[in-house]
Amino acid sequence: MDIAQLTARVDTLMPQVADDLKRLAAIPSIAFPGYPKEKIAECHDLLVGLLRDAGVQDLRDLELPDTSPIITGHIPPPTPDAPTVLLYGHYDVQPPGDEKAWTSPPFTPTEYTDPEHGPAIRGRGIADDKANLAVHLGALRAFDGRPPVGIRIILEGQEEYGSVLDDYPAQNPAAFACDAMVVADMGNIRPGTPTLTTALRGDAEVEVEVRTLKEARHSGLYGGAAPDALLTLIAALATLHDDKGDVAVAGLRREPWAGTAYTEEEFRSLATVEPDVPLLGTGGLGERLWSGPAITVVGLDAPAVDTAALAVVPYARALINLRIHPRQDPREAQQALITHLERLNPFGVELTVTPQDAGPGFAAATGGPAYQAAAEALKAAWGPDPVQAASGGAIPLVNGLAKAVPNAEILLFGAEDAACRLHGPNERVLLSELRNSVLAEAAFFQAYAAGHAKLSS
Repeated sequence: MDIAQLTARVDTLMPQVADDLKRLAAIPSIAFPGYPKEKIAECHDLLVGLLRDAGVQDLRDLELPDTSPIITGHIPPPTPDAPTVLLYGHYDVQPPGDEKAWTSPPFTPTEYTDPEHGPAIRGRGIADDKANLAVHLGALRAFDGRPPVGIRIILEGQEEYGSVLDDYPAQNPAAFACDAMVVADMGNIRPGTPTLTTALRGDAEVEVEVRTLKEARHSGLYGGAAPDALLTLIAALATLHDDKGDVAVAGLRREPWAGTAYTEEEFRSLATVEPDVPLLGTGGLGERLWSGPAITVVGLDAPAVDTAALAVVPYARALINLRIHPRQDPREAQQALITHLERLNPFGVELTVTPQDAGPGFAAATGGPAYQAAAEALKAAWGPDPVQAASGGAIPLVNGLAKAVPNAEILLFGAEDAACRLHGPNERVLLSELRNSVLAEAAFFQAYAAGHAKLSS
C-alpha cells in the first residue's frame, strides 16, 4: 500500500480502535496490592481476544514469580529475510487517586472535546498505556493481521507496580529476539509534534536519618543546646543544591541537551508551577530535566505541624530521589550522593545514610535503519519532521531489553502527549494523537520492511 491507501485504511479502522480502547480502559486493571486480581485477569483476557482477532498467533502467558501474566505471541515474517519487530506495552494502570478530582468516573471512558485539541477520551489508563495497546492492534489490523514485518508481542500486566520482568530478558534473550522494538509507553512532547524519545534518565534512592536524643525533650528547657534532629537533617538537605537551585553533589554527570525541549511557558503549565515561583536551576530545560541530575526530597519523617509538641525533635528521616544522566552508572551516581552526605556531619552530628533501589537510564543509538524508517513514518502521519526528546522517568525494562538484544534498535513513541495527565486525575488521550500513532506504526512497518529489503539485496 502507498501512504494514501494506508491512511485511508487507518481512518476506516479508527471507530473500532476507539471502541477497543474504551473497552480496555473500562476495566480497572490495577496490579497494586489490595486491588482485585480478577480485574487484571479480565483485562488480560479481553486483550488476548483482541490480539487474536488482529492476527497474532501462538498467544501464551509468560508466568514469572509474583507477577501478573505477561502476554506473548507472534506473527511470522512474510518472507525469510523480512525483519522482526517486537511490540511492547502494558495493560495494568495506576490507581485512580481521589475520584472526586475527576470530571467523570475514572473507569467510565468518556468522550469529550478538549478546548485546545479537539475530540478526546478521558479515563484512568486511557493514555498510559491502553492507548498504545490500541495503537498496536490498529497497526496490525491495517494489514489484516499480515504486516510486512514479523511481529513479536510482549505485553505486561504489572509495569506500574514493578515486577521481575525487568531483569528477565537478559536471562532469556531468545524469547525477545528481533531486529527492532517499539516500546509504546511514550508519546509526543506536545500534541501535533511527532516525537521519538531517545533517552531516559536513570534513578536511585537514598535514605538519610538522624537520631540525636533518646526521646523528645521540652524545647524551652532544652532547646538551644540539645541537638535537634530535624534541624540537623534540614541542614544536610540544604547542601544538595546551590543558591541557584543547581545540584551541588560532585560526581554527577551533566551535559547540554541537543534535542527538542519544552518552552518555559509549557513547562510551567505542565508542572503547575505557581505564577510567582521561579524554576529551579540554570541552563536549558532539556539539560535540567533530561541530561543532568535532579535531586528531590520525596519523603520526610518529622512531627506534623497540627499535632506537634513544643519539644526538641529526637529523630528525623528523609527519602531522597536522584535522577541521573542517561549514560551514568546508577550505582556510581548513588554513591556520589552517599559520599556527599556522609562527609557533612552538620553541627557535628553523624548521619546514617542507606542506599535503596537504583536503576539505569537509557540512551538510544539513532543512526540505524529502524530510526530512519520511524522518522519517515512519523512525518507521514503528522506532517512535520519528528523531533527527538527525552524523559526524566525511568523504564527499567528498556535496559533489560537492550541487554538481551543489543543489536536491536529501540524506538520509544506512542499516543500519549506531555499534557495527557497520566497518573493524575482526568487522564486523557486525544483522538488525533491516537489516529496518527496508529498510522505512524503501520507506516513504520512498511518503511522498515522496504528499507530492510534494500539492505538485504
